[in-house]
Amino acid sequence: MVLYDGSNGVALGVNRVEGTTEPATVTVILAKNEAFSVGEAVAGALRYSSRVVVMDGHSSDGTVAVARDAGAEVVADPGKGKGAAIRASLNVVTEPVMVFMDADGSHDPADIPRLAAPIHDGAADLCVGSRFTGGSEELSLTLGQLVRTIGNIAMNVAINERWKVQLTDTLNGFRAVRRAAALAVGLRADIHTIEQEMVMKMLLAGFRVVNVPTHEYPRRHGESHIRIWRQWPRFVGNVAAHLMRRTRPIRLDE
Repeated sequence: MVLYDGSNGVALGVNRVEGTTEPATVTVILAKNEAFSVGEAVAGALRYSSRVVVMDGHSSDGTVAVARDAGAEVVADPGKGKGAAIRASLNVVTEPVMVFMDADGSHDPADIPRLAAPIHDGAADLCVGSRFTGGSEELSLTLGQLVRTIGNIAMNVAINERWKVQLTDTLNGFRAVRRAAALAVGLRADIHTIEQEMVMKMLLAGFRVVNVPTHEYPRRHGESHIRIWRQWPRFVGNVAAHLMRRTRPIRLDE
């Protein structure tokens, strides 16, 4: 059972046995050239999911073979970025609850039940893992990551003020979503901006968005695919555009 203060979107507590999952939870792992860590990510996610789908960004390093050997279903994404991969996965998966996680080892699969619980319990439509309450080892290690941290906080403030919620993290890719709600809001981004787009469009549609604490670890190998200095203007522009839109509630007939 998950308890919430429904007026502000804050999770008050989680009481669910770790290591279990609802039957209809599918974990989608986004991967591109992550052969070093994707196998462990898949194996971990399978412990808490009914199945695991890896959306592969046309990897050239053996990611596909490693993921399949670990037990995942592998689907080639459109090759346009993380956002395009997430949007494509909504048509690949048919189960009602989806958890998104990265393949680089920064997310702990043991948090999957914590993220999925509010969706299964009918307390939320989108649940984003919060690195600000769960801790992160990547938010301010370098200048680029410090910029990301400051930007994340600023965007959280703007989103909270606009929709009168109290979200602590809106950019974390580790999240669970009600598939029908994600389809209904009409996501469009091809790159990482889809994560904030998803939050804001959910709020615009009147869906419930909450956070639960999750910890972010350093990536196991290689470098992040996010180019902070090139992409931050797009994040800022995306937020500004959505803040000015009118709320238009969407009703799901389920």
